[in-house]
Amino acid sequence: MTTLQSAALGFRIKSGWAAVVLLTDTPHFPQLADVGQIELCDPRLPETRQPYHAGTGELETNVTTLKRRERVVRSVSQQSLTTLLCKYQEYGFRIKRAALVVGSQIDPAGIANPHIRAHAFEGRLFRSAVVDTLQDHQIRTEILIERDAYLSVAARLKQSSNDLKRTIQDLGRSMAAKRGPWRGRAKACRGCRVICPRIVARIVATGAVALECWSQA
Repeated sequence: MTTLQSAALGFRIKSGWAAVVLLTDTPHFPQLADVGQIELCDPRLPETRQPYHAGTGELETNVTTLKRRERVVRSVSQQSLTTLLCKYQEYGFRIKRAALVVGSQIDPAGIANPHIRAHAFEGRLFRSAVVDTLQDHQIRTEILIERDAYLSVAARLKQSSNDLKRTIQDLGRSMAAKRGPWRGRAKACRGCRVICPRIVARIVATGAVALECWSQA
């Protein structure tokens, strides 16, 4: 029987897609094993990338339209994540924890500006679609706000922010040596979207928290 390697996932949720890193457990610090992207909307239906927008700067209010778009987002997110998790399992990884970096968790109901409220609704939808699917797969999930990611992770791992940043930079260099620079990973995803090092660094940090929490559970 093959022994699966302990691992955790870190996500940065964007509008219609998510950057993802896979970190494996080691005695000293997690190792970056993979960097990629998944779709959270249907590319054939452009309106599902910003499902709460009726037009430029406008909030969609048609309930039937919103429900249809939300169903698509949740369906695509579930398919993308399930495919990703199956792939990692085939590669010999056992994922029990995950963490998400998000821009904010502001309640859309408290936002007066319709355009900003649309973005808040979308952030909540994409975030919940990922979290719900992960929980369906018995993967415990934690959420961190982007601006606090480094400080939160450093405190959890009992490291200084500077030490953490250096460690993550080393992880990035090791990944680049194996598979090409982080910016070059864009071609792996439909649309050639770029995962910039700043985003990768923050989701690596978040994934490290997930892995640390899993190992202590």
